[in-house]
Amino acid sequence: MNIIIINTGSSSIKFQMLAMPDQKVICSGLVDRIGLGSSNLVYETQNTKVQEVLDIDNHEAGLKKISELLIDPKIGVIKDTSEITAVGHRVVHGERFSDPMKITEKVKEKIKDLFLLAPLHNPAHLQGINVAEEIFSDAEHIAVFDTAFFQTIPEVVHKYAIPNDIAEKYNIRQYGFHGTSHKFVSERAIEFLGVKESKIITIHLGNGCSITAVKDGKSIDHSMGFSPANGLIMGTRSGDIDHSVVFYLNDLGFSVKEISDLLQKKSGMLGLTGYSDLRDIERLAEEGNKDCLLALAMNAYRIKKFIGSYTAAMGGLDAIVFTAGIGENSPYLRNLVCKNMEFFGLEIDEEKNSLRSKEVRAIHKDNSKTKILVIPTNEELEIAKQVYGLLN
Repeated sequence: MNIIIINTGSSSIKFQMLAMPDQKVICSGLVDRIGLGSSNLVYETQNTKVQEVLDIDNHEAGLKKISELLIDPKIGVIKDTSEITAVGHRVVHGERFSDPMKITEKVKEKIKDLFLLAPLHNPAHLQGINVAEEIFSDAEHIAVFDTAFFQTIPEVVHKYAIPNDIAEKYNIRQYGFHGTSHKFVSERAIEFLGVKESKIITIHLGNGCSITAVKDGKSIDHSMGFSPANGLIMGTRSGDIDHSVVFYLNDLGFSVKEISDLLQKKSGMLGLTGYSDLRDIERLAEEGNKDCLLALAMNAYRIKKFIGSYTAAMGGLDAIVFTAGIGENSPYLRNLVCKNMEFFGLEIDEEKNSLRSKEVRAIHKDNSKTKILVIPTNEELEIAKQVYGLLN
């Protein structure tokens, strides 16, 4: 069964086709900078890699280009799009959906209803779904929600201390995000540790960042909440902030939209340093840039706080897991997070930490009571597994 996974962002389309249930990657790629003048396209198969700079001004044109590559006589992997059985769509906010869903008009309406809660994500996801349904018209379209993994978070955690009638009427509660990533790496960690009962903290560090407490394979707490804006410091998002700051800025004359843009698009590492790419920030920090040094220290401190609170909530800790673009590729930040954490049983091995690999690896000292793991995430595979499971 051929399943193509589509992850549509505001200016990008990430895709991967897998043969299931063998979990074999047939091809993958990315179109980014859509509508920004010169778009970058990457298309890879086992034997081919194509890189082009094109002028792709919308998602429909981007998906059409992808479908053309899939059936190209020279580099394509299928004869026509009817060979694709299903399309799995990553959707950030699904409110209380706890399982993957076949996409219907009702499901699309729910995704649209949640635009306000995930304004950077859900509008692009819905646009991608609508276009993909036309291009891959013979396939079954399935939505897999980032919020689904967090439906096991208990009420004592997900409920906010606001009037019950307001919370119930407007469905205001903690939801959680990056769920496919946290689910995938926590299951790999449990498999790696070879245990039935476990207390694990998964740390997803990319442009968006989040941290999850996973007890016996189920999430029990998570750093993000009602929207993907709070918790850890992120590339352009502030993470946790006193809500009085919002009221104060509004009193000073900032509009609600200006405040939203400030906290979600102009804050985080970008606001602290002028850069959102951690590679630039680490390079400048190593050159002595004070803003970058402080921003990295703030980032690590926030992660440490969550590790401490989640360890208390679970009554112990067996392992922490670093994942996603920064978590997998930044020895600097991993070391900063684990420094002076021996009282939690965390003892990082700097030599192991400096090595790079695409495999699951341990970077703790041999006598470390708590394991420190680096596990590459694979959200596309996780989505494909859930799509295949639903159809079978």
